Amino acid sequence: MLSESPAHWCRFAAVVVAQVFVSGSPACAQTAVPNAAELRVSGTVSTPLTLTVADLKRMPRKTLTIVNPHDKKTEKYEGVALEEILRRAGVPQGEALRGPAMATYVLAEAADSYRVVFSLAELDPGIIDSEVMVADTMDGAPLGDKLGSFRLVAPHEKRPARWVRMLKSLTVVRTTVQ
Repeated sequence: MLSESPAHWCRFAAVVVAQVFVSGSPACAQTAVPNAAELRVSGTVSTPLTLTVADLKRMPRKTLTIVNPHDKKTEKYEGVALEEILRRAGVPQGEALRGPAMATYVLAEAADSYRVVFSLAELDPGIIDSEVMVADTMDGAPLGDKLGSFRLVAPHEKRPARWVRMLKSLTVVRTTVQ
């Protein structure tokens, strides 16, 4: 056996690895499955949140059918209004959004470090009907690897520059006067 070529040993190792993962042993299943995707909501919030796809499924849902301005295809997204997620995190909305709170913004960040900013006023239904949502399905199916588990969709923008695929965090920041 020891006289076998390095190529033989590489093939042997590949077969063993494949058999271990295909066998479905509980130990391998636990290590082979990645952690569930999470969306973190933090910053100037009274209730920091860590949300999973299952958490979003239990929240009030909305559906948007839009033409993606980037690739000119009609897409049907389902998810949760960003305003609902911010409300659950204790972010000021409605009549509470006034004075210094008007200088607050939401930083949305993707797994690939792409970042965009929305002012809190842009997301408040008492000021504007923005319909910005955190989507977890498109055309009735999970978003997939390219888009990630969560996608921020801003349907009324002429360019989808603030549509964030692979959304991983929302950070609420209140600016201060120096």
